[in-house]
Amino acid sequence: MQDRENEDLRIFQRFPVKLPLRFLDLENNREGVAETIDVSAKGIGFTTSEYVGPNSTVEMWLKVPDKGDPVYTRGEVVWAEAADAQKVRCGVNLDRADLMGISRILLVI
Repeated sequence: MQDRENEDLRIFQRFPVKLPLRFLDLENNREGVAETIDVSAKGIGFTTSEYVGPNSTVEMWLKVPDKGDPVYTRGEVVWAEAADAQKVRCGVNLDRADLMGISRILLVI
């Protein structure tokens, strides 16, 4: 039997995709740049050289290569860990499911 802590409780499927991302860390009032690792309608995984701690609220703009405006979303960092000596990997739970934004992303991957 699998331990409940190790269960993947995600509702929406994640899709691996690398997209440029700009974010604003509202807790520390600073901007940063990142690259997505994966996206879903309710979450985003990204890497950045800036430390963004768990429980931080972030506003994000994903640059989708479809000639449209960046996809704006907002969420809370639920975990952050070292990806390597210079990068931090973060997982963000979005405030609300963004089905239109994820559909734009899926059309280009």
